[in-house]
Amino acid sequence: MSAPAPKDLVSNPIRRGILEAVMKKQGAWLLVGVPFVMVLGNSMLIPVLPSLKKALGMSTFQTGLVISLFSLAAGLSIPWAGLLADRVGRRRVLLPALALYALGGLGAGFSCFLSPALASTFLLLSRAVQGVGAAGTAPVAMAMVGDLVQGSKRSRVLGLFEASNGLGKILSPLLGAAAGLIGFFWPFFLFPCFVFPLLILLWWSVPEPESRPQAASLEAYWEVLKGIGRRKGVWLAGIFLAGLTALLTLFGLLFFLSEYFETAWRIKGLGKGVLLAFPTGCTCLAAFLTGKLIKPGSGLPRLFALSGMLLMALSFAGLILSRQFGPLVLLSGLAGIGAGATLSSLNTLATSSAGPQARGLVTSLYGGVRFLGAASGPPLFGLLIPHSLPLTFGLTAALCLLSALALFLVKPEAAGLHP
Repeated sequence: MSAPAPKDLVSNPIRRGILEAVMKKQGAWLLVGVPFVMVLGNSMLIPVLPSLKKALGMSTFQTGLVISLFSLAAGLSIPWAGLLADRVGRRRVLLPALALYALGGLGAGFSCFLSPALASTFLLLSRAVQGVGAAGTAPVAMAMVGDLVQGSKRSRVLGLFEASNGLGKILSPLLGAAAGLIGFFWPFFLFPCFVFPLLILLWWSVPEPESRPQAASLEAYWEVLKGIGRRKGVWLAGIFLAGLTALLTLFGLLFFLSEYFETAWRIKGLGKGVLLAFPTGCTCLAAFLTGKLIKPGSGLPRLFALSGMLLMALSFAGLILSRQFGPLVLLSGLAGIGAGATLSSLNTLATSSAGPQARGLVTSLYGGVRFLGAASGPPLFGLLIPHSLPLTFGLTAALCLLSALALFLVKPEAAGLHP
C-alpha cells in the first residue's frame, strides 16, 4: 500500500481527506507523467533543427549544441539534485525543477524572436537552464515512488515509468513535427503547456513521503553513502552498466534505422516515423508488462533484466547476419522488447538498493548514467557504422553480453534490497 498523506503537511481537513483518498486509490500514479515530459526535452526538437538552423543562421556545431547542452547540463546536475532531494525533501526539489524545466523551454522559445546575433546565445543558455531543471525531475520522482509505495505496487509503478518514457519517445517527434508546421519555435512553447498542468496536479495531490527521514548532517550523509558503496558498490555498478548499455544500444539502433530506412529503401516522412516507432513501442509495452509481473522481494527483477540483455545481444547478433527489411524490423522490435524488460527491472532494482536516507542520490546517479547512454549512442554508432556494419553490431552484441554477465555474477542477496 502507498503511504498515507502526512497530516502535519496539510492542516485543512478537507484537503487532507482528498490527499489521503488520492494516495490510497492512485498511490504514486501521477508521478508517471514526469518521465513523459522529461523525454520531450530533446526528441521533440529534432524535427525542427534544420529550420532552426536556417532561421537563426546557426552553424552545424551550434545546432548540435541545442541538443547536447541540454543533456550535458542535465547529466552534470542530476547527482546534485539527488543529494538535495535526500537533504531537503523530494517535493522541494521536484516541483521547482519542473517549473525551471518549463521556464527554460519558454525562454528558448522567446529567444527565437531576438536578433540573430543574440538569439543563438540566449537559446543555448535557456537550453542549459532547461537541462538543469530536467535533472530534478524523473530521477527524483523515481526516488519518490520508492518512498511512497512498496512491494509489487512499486514495480508496477516503475514499469509504468519506463512505459511513460517510451511513450514520450514515440510521440515527441510527432508533436515536434506537428508544432513545427506552424513555426520552428513552437515546440519550445509546448514545454510549459505539458509541464504546468502536471506540476499543479503533483503539488495538489502528492505529499512529501513520510518515510523520508529528517536531513542528517553532511558528514552523516556521506557516511551512509560510503556504507552503501562498501556493501553494494559492485551490485550498483552492474545495474548502472546495464542501464547505460540498454539505452546506448537502443538509441544507437534508432540512429542507424533512421539513416538506413532512407538510404536503403527510400522510406521517408511519416512512413519512416511509424517504422521508428515500432522498436520504441515494443520497449514501452515490454516495460509496462514487466512492471506488472515483477516485485522487489523476488528474484524476478534480476531475471527479467538479465533476460532482456540477452535478448538484445541476440537481436544485434542477428543484425550481423541479415539486414533485409523483414528481419531488420523484427530484430529491432526484439531489441526494443529486451530494452523494455531490462530498464523496467533496473528501475526496481535501483530504487530498492538504498533506503530513504540515500535513495535520491542513488536513483539520480542511475538517471545520470541513463542520460549518458542515451546521449552517447548516436555519436558512437555514427563513428562505427562507416567502417563496418558487422563490426558495429558485433561490438554492440558483445557489450550487451558483458552487461548480462555482470548482472549474472553479482548476487542481489549481497545488496540487501529494501522492500
